[in-house]
Amino acid sequence: MGTYQSAALDALGDPTRRAIFERLGRGPCAVGELAQELPVSRPAVSQHLKVLKEAGLVRDEAVGTRRVYRLDPSGIDALRAYFTHFWSTALSAFRDEVNRQAQQDHTQEQP
Repeated sequence: MGTYQSAALDALGDPTRRAIFERLGRGPCAVGELAQELPVSRPAVSQHLKVLKEAGLVRDEAVGTRRVYRLDPSGIDALRAYFTHFWSTALSAFRDEVNRQAQQDHTQEQP
């Protein structure tokens, strides 16, 4: 796993950051709006957003006097690629083990 994917997974390991990430999956949002929806303060939301941004999972833009946050598609793509590779490897190993056991069973059945 690369450093980028590791940082993203670490960032999502926190329940509050995961809730923020999931909320941003429904659409862009400003810090104040996020804080109203979560049981944490606005400064805490800002800190969580900073971690998510450093992990490449969210980006922000100035809209008037507010900063609006949204998911970063490139970060999402990197996570998707990681999990696709992970599952492909795991499923291949599972297939190989099933084939090995079937071959072993077949060998034991022959006289």
